[in-house]
Amino acid sequence: MTAKTPRTTPDEPAPSTSGGISLRDRAIDHELALVSQSFRFLLDVTPVNVEPAREEFLSSGRLPEFVYRDLEDDPDVLRRVLKDIPIQEVDDAVLGTLLRNKHRELSLQIDLLESRDTEAFMPLSIELYGAITPSLRHTAEQILESVTVPKSTKDSSYRAEEFLKLAFEEIGHYREQDPDIEMHAEIREDVSGVMVSGESLLMGPSSKVQKVRAAALLHHEVGTHLVTHVNGSAQPVKIMGSGLAGYDETQEGLAVLAEVACGGLTAFRLRQLAARVLTVHRMVSGANFAEAHQALLEDGIPASSAFTTTMRAFRSGGMTKDAIYLRGMLELLEHLKDGGSLDLLLLGKFALEDLPLVTDLQERGVLEPPRLTPRWLEDEDSAARLGRAAALGDPALLVAS
Repeated sequence: MTAKTPRTTPDEPAPSTSGGISLRDRAIDHELALVSQSFRFLLDVTPVNVEPAREEFLSSGRLPEFVYRDLEDDPDVLRRVLKDIPIQEVDDAVLGTLLRNKHRELSLQIDLLESRDTEAFMPLSIELYGAITPSLRHTAEQILESVTVPKSTKDSSYRAEEFLKLAFEEIGHYREQDPDIEMHAEIREDVSGVMVSGESLLMGPSSKVQKVRAAALLHHEVGTHLVTHVNGSAQPVKIMGSGLAGYDETQEGLAVLAEVACGGLTAFRLRQLAARVLTVHRMVSGANFAEAHQALLEDGIPASSAFTTTMRAFRSGGMTKDAIYLRGMLELLEHLKDGGSLDLLLLGKFALEDLPLVTDLQERGVLEPPRLTPRWLEDEDSAARLGRAAALGDPALLVAS
């Protein structure tokens, strides 16, 4: 992880590779990518005892005491490794900007890991993910007021083992495009729900996925998060696999657009995204766990789902990430409305605001074409659905009919 990067003297220019990126610049990028991949931030800030905590809270009202996995690396060690990367020596102006921003973000993530379950965590989380604007909060409130979930006579769901089989089939589709891709799925005891970490789709043994949501969830997790990980990891700029600074918002927005593109964004799901925004806002405004959960019940969210949403916000001391799903989707819809494309966003994991810099690298021949094309973009109706979604002024109208 701390391999020495090639050095040159001032009189000896670093040898260039395609697109004018020097071997030294690429080596610094590789080293930064290794640090980024050396810890699994989302896993490390998520409790391992969600299900027993849920059962106890819903039955007794006792506030949950969350337990977290031990950190594999001492934050001080990670911080020292990061400090030793000669990030200021990157010659290429565009790549240097991207790598320096990522370097700062990794430093902030290390600070967050060190601050788990302390009062210092939430301010750092707000710094990482941004604040909730009044406009975003108003949009979330409108969604909960205007979108209703149709009453269903039965709740048909896939168990974890059944959904895992569907995930294997979906991964198999992408292996038909490229048999050498690193993409996996597994059930883990220390995971609740369904999530992606690195090259793996992870799910808890008690996870259930509504059948009406299964295809959209596969496009979200496999067709977006894993596909962009594979595409980014294959780039000469390796940090695009683990993600450039601030990539989460655009990545999650893109994954929600995948749900829209396949016609799988349900009323329940859109309300869930809005509820996440409001729960983060309530937490930041001073509500405790029980108060935030009760507010969701009053918003018409089922008790168990309300627990999940509240847990996601309050984990580790105040994780504000959940506000970015709705915000990222709305920003990408505006991007499409202005004539933008999603194509380059599939080359790896990066923020929409970095699109001009990534475009520069692509036009100079630094970046490679994507190894994989998402299945949801191959749907003949996806372009029409996305076009209609971008033209709508009201997010409540995005729900699949």
